[in-house]
Amino acid sequence: MRPCREIELEGHIIDSGIMTMVFDRIMDMGGEFEILTFNVGKLKTDTSYARLRVTAPTEQQLDAILSELHRLGARTPEVSDVILVPAEGDRILPKGFYSTTNHPTYVKYRGEWLPVENIEMDCHIVIDEKENRAICTPISKIRAGDLVVVSETGVRVIYPERPRKSSTFEFMHGTVSSERPSKAIITKIAREILKVKKEGGKIALVGGPAIVHTGAADALATMIRDGYIDVLFAGNALATHDIESNLYGTSLGMEIRTGTLVTGGHKHHIRAISEIMRAGSIKNAVDRGIITGGIMYECVKNEVPFVLAGSIRDDGPLPDVITDVVEAQDAMRRHIHGLSMVVMVGTLLHSIAVGNCLPSYVKTVCVDINPASVTKLMDRGTTQAIGVVSDAGAFLPLLCEQLEELERSQRVSGMQ
Repeated sequence: MRPCREIELEGHIIDSGIMTMVFDRIMDMGGEFEILTFNVGKLKTDTSYARLRVTAPTEQQLDAILSELHRLGARTPEVSDVILVPAEGDRILPKGFYSTTNHPTYVKYRGEWLPVENIEMDCHIVIDEKENRAICTPISKIRAGDLVVVSETGVRVIYPERPRKSSTFEFMHGTVSSERPSKAIITKIAREILKVKKEGGKIALVGGPAIVHTGAADALATMIRDGYIDVLFAGNALATHDIESNLYGTSLGMEIRTGTLVTGGHKHHIRAISEIMRAGSIKNAVDRGIITGGIMYECVKNEVPFVLAGSIRDDGPLPDVITDVVEAQDAMRRHIHGLSMVVMVGTLLHSIAVGNCLPSYVKTVCVDINPASVTKLMDRGTTQAIGVVSDAGAFLPLLCEQLEELERSQRVSGMQ
């Protein structure tokens, strides 16, 4: 007898393509399946239910298949409580620990299904017995004695389903193309931003120095001033070149408007860092009138928080840059929870870093001139992202223009 086990799937599993992914995953990993029950929803609002028997040549192979199916939302019919093992030391995980996806997750504890709080990929689940809570916890925050979930027993993953009605984020979900009409895409993104803000949601922008180099800083500054951006994630480079641009009119020593190199301009970004060092912080430089405009200026003036995470390549860095990577992650996480949408522009490393901390239900747009950068983000697990292959200098001004135009149209419609 070949080892076998039964699994269940429920929801909009047909139109979301989940059933197809389950079948493919089983066969690709050398297993076989038999459909025992398949109840198809007859109306658009109805869910479907399937029960399958999965077989494999060995128990080890079957466990590997079921682990993959678990991440697609499959579950065993009989569900026991989660298995908990205390961590033996700080940042030491018990063997067989459960590793999270970025999808909504529940655990069965003392017969009750608890939502896992602050879900993100590649973390772990810790049970707080006193408060009856399940908390998604990175390895850096595991402490000796924490009750850590091991194995997939009692863990349920809710794989994201495609919406039954057309939505902005259905038109390019999980795809990248440089041949799509950019203005049409940007208009849809602008509509989604307005919708999120109208519903009280928060939007983050993840930005790279290309925003300044390509002359798009004014557009981003306008979006911050107009209240479309609630938090900025970036590195030393974006802030430094934004400040350089305000102080000296250059970015990396190049005059932004004309694209010509300025004599001695290669020192401008170092001079900019030195001026902020002298002031003590970006906020102090704004308050003293040293910085009079730009992205960082608008963040300070409009009380929009920013997290500047450092890297080994940084000059300086600016006094506001967080050079401890774990501390920088913690700072990002404090703002990530509660976001409804993230727009990533011209920065592969920061986009992946933020994407790894995002739940899969956060609407995500990744913009880069290099299609490979957008694809890499999705390959690293941020599968909910839509990719726009575009130069930052073209994307942000057009997005800002579309936001203003749509806002103007809505005001006119409201007056009629």
